[in-house]
Amino acid sequence: MKTKIFSLSVFILLFINGFSQVTDAEKKLRESKTDTIAGWKSGAVLSINASQSSFTNWAAGGQNSLALNGLSSLYANYTNKKSSWDNTFDIGYGKQKQGKDAGWLKTDDKIDFSSKYGKMASEKWYYAALLNFKTQMDAGYKYPNDSVPISDFLAPAYLIAAVGMDFKPNKNLSAFVAPVTAKTTLVNNKVLADSGAYGVEKAILDNAGQVITPGKKIRNEFGGYIKIAYQKNEIVKNVNLNTKIELFSNYLQNAKNVDVSWEVLIAMKVNKYITATISTHLLYDDDVAIAVDTNNDDIPDKMGPRTQFKQVIGIGLSYKFSN
Repeated sequence: MKTKIFSLSVFILLFINGFSQVTDAEKKLRESKTDTIAGWKSGAVLSINASQSSFTNWAAGGQNSLALNGLSSLYANYTNKKSSWDNTFDIGYGKQKQGKDAGWLKTDDKIDFSSKYGKMASEKWYYAALLNFKTQMDAGYKYPNDSVPISDFLAPAYLIAAVGMDFKPNKNLSAFVAPVTAKTTLVNNKVLADSGAYGVEKAILDNAGQVITPGKKIRNEFGGYIKIAYQKNEIVKNVNLNTKIELFSNYLQNAKNVDVSWEVLIAMKVNKYITATISTHLLYDDDVAIAVDTNNDDIPDKMGPRTQFKQVIGIGLSYKFSN
């Protein structure tokens, strides 16, 4: 992931071009009526998925299992002829149990809130400001070790505040480019903060391993941010697509190492209430060190940033509404 931030450069050029192309005709366009219906538009998609396996005297073997997963995606957007305000709130949580005596293991956990306000600059460009907050609800573990959490509620949590331009050529696509962005990482767990998890400054220890200076729970960064979001109903019959990619470069440290977050949600409608969903999340954060076993002896011998990937597939009850 250590490459030049080509994507960021391209979009910053578009950002500059957006300013340079403000002509007299476009100034008049700012004051003209658009075909957008003014007012609030809101809605949600709620989904509960389950899977279960049961074996009785099954010669080939197997373990009983039960998995539950819930997803909800809510939005509330306001538009008028000169401004727009987009708000989204996504929650996902899942657990599974395999075997009679096994405990429940977490399979999904996220909280993601985003609010973006824009003031029209031209027909398709907006001066915009964005606020985004992400965390999780429950402790996370590196199974099979379920005694030492590696994450928790507000550990980590990410807050992004950004100012830039938003390109909205149609109702399905938004490309937000912010050369001015503040990113705060919070690790509200003393053990994780002392270990330097998620890029915060770790504790200073004496020769006996005792803490002299506690680890920092907050890390602040300043850089550039890009968020591209695309949502399309009926990309093919009964299939909806929702995807977003976020890029962040810290100007003050290792600017060429770009943090990447790319999420995809595909919903395939079976009937009015039953939907199959596929969600994926590709993540790379240069500040998150992950243990690696390089010689396959089951003992981690190296720490460093790595590409992370999560996939959740489910079929179950789904309800969608909008106004």
